[in-house]
Amino acid sequence: MPAQSPQPTTLTGRHVRLEPLAAAHAGQLFAAGGGDEEVWRWQGGLAPRTQEELTGKLAALLRAAERGVYVPFAVVHRGTGQAIGWTTYMDIDVSNEGLEIGWTWYGRAYWRSAVNTEAKLLLLTHAFEDLGMGRVQLKTDHLNHRSQAAIERLGARREGVLRRHRRRPDGTWRDTVYFSILAPEWPAAKSRLTARLVGHGGS
Repeated sequence: MPAQSPQPTTLTGRHVRLEPLAAAHAGQLFAAGGGDEEVWRWQGGLAPRTQEELTGKLAALLRAAERGVYVPFAVVHRGTGQAIGWTTYMDIDVSNEGLEIGWTWYGRAYWRSAVNTEAKLLLLTHAFEDLGMGRVQLKTDHLNHRSQAAIERLGARREGVLRRHRRRPDGTWRDTVYFSILAPEWPAAKSRLTARLVGHGGS
């Protein structure tokens, strides 16, 4: 089938629900990760110190979504019903059957839990099986070793590095590491992700 452009939708798993990001999520998101420099270290800016600052970041993302630049999701922990982070589809190129999963963060309490595994499983399944994408890419700062390890655990293949790709907020230059999963690789990656999710148990 021809690839389709992603639209705001709700994707539900056992541990998390991904729902269209909205201004109403701001308070819960600030409680989950506001003011935590380590959470925001790789997000292209300083950690929001107040809920108003986080609301400003969220509003900018929603404005970009209105222009079709992003399709953003709030990551809602089903055990608590609280939004604990956000993630997006971005760099959407329907004609070439590709998109990126990016601008993702979660509150520190949910790192190395089932949250990231299931959120990526939901997003990748939707991209490949519902939208008909042929390539999903992910990228990160070459210094963000935690993110690179997490992406590799998804089954993504490291493609290469764009050197001096983007200026960081502190003025230094980052190299960007690119990864991807292609449609023929998805069934094996899905099996690994599903097995890892089972391994997380109820976490």
